[in-house]
Amino acid sequence: MASTGGAHPPPEGGSGPDPQTPVLRINQLDAFELDSALDQLVWNQFSQCFQHFRPGLLTPVEPELKALLQLLLWRFTVYPNSATVGQSMMNLRYHNTLSLSQRYRTLSRRQRLGLALLTVGPRWLMERSHSLLLSLGLGLGGSPPANGGLRLGLRRVLSLITGLTQVANLINFLVFLRKGRHPSLTERILGIRAVFTKPQAVRDAAFQYMNRELLWHGFAEFLIFLLPLVNMRKIKTTMYSLLYPLGVGEGGEEGVREGSVVWKECALCGEWPTMPHMVGCGHVFCYYCVKSHSIADAYLTCPKCGVEVGEAKAVKLQIEITDIHAR
Repeated sequence: MASTGGAHPPPEGGSGPDPQTPVLRINQLDAFELDSALDQLVWNQFSQCFQHFRPGLLTPVEPELKALLQLLLWRFTVYPNSATVGQSMMNLRYHNTLSLSQRYRTLSRRQRLGLALLTVGPRWLMERSHSLLLSLGLGLGGSPPANGGLRLGLRRVLSLITGLTQVANLINFLVFLRKGRHPSLTERILGIRAVFTKPQAVRDAAFQYMNRELLWHGFAEFLIFLLPLVNMRKIKTTMYSLLYPLGVGEGGEEGVREGSVVWKECALCGEWPTMPHMVGCGHVFCYYCVKSHSIADAYLTCPKCGVEVGEAKAVKLQIEITDIHAR
């Protein structure tokens, strides 16, 4: 058999791609997300190779380097296989819709080159537009009498082209959501679309398993939403008061004066109390602890005994100095 130039199309038997089988919209969008993540990953790995060089070494040529890396990915993915990395992971590949045949047809050479140009070119031009204007003397530093009208006109044209492109992309995406084909304007222009590389097997999953998974997924989301709203400190205080109804906090201020151990640590942070204050129970708090928690929780209660926090009052201790040398 004589070989043809370029990529070899897969066999057109029953196991080959079937252009008549519709591709899920989510599969096509996931392929785009995977390609974007791959581009960012390749750039991060490439830039890390120069992390020990002078800072900002790659900044002047960053758009060109990104375009070069994208072209390298295109050369080893789309050009030989008619599929990006993301499409390969999603069991997809490009199909030439301009062909009159009902069977699968790989992309033509013109379509491959057009895909590379329309994918890499606009990104590079968007990042380099400001530098190009400066190189042509049309930047902000140009002389207004000499090129003011030309600069303003060129900027308006660029703004108009950018706006029209964004509107066209939006319309194309809405059409894609309606019909499920051509998620990007580039694919619609070139006449290509994604098809399944291999026939999709029917997934045999029991409804009980699916229902159980959906139930647990919904329950997990409910807990993620509910837990930040639960005041765990109040629950702990309530449980503590139920288990120990006669806590150490019933001694009041007398317990502190009598040398009880409750004043040796803050009831909130557990450390030696800084600027010790009391709030109506027999426990001592750091001034900043009780103030900050009172601002965050208007109904703050003592975590030791469950008493509602009242006005913070400074603890006054009687210190007796004795002469250790006196016998």
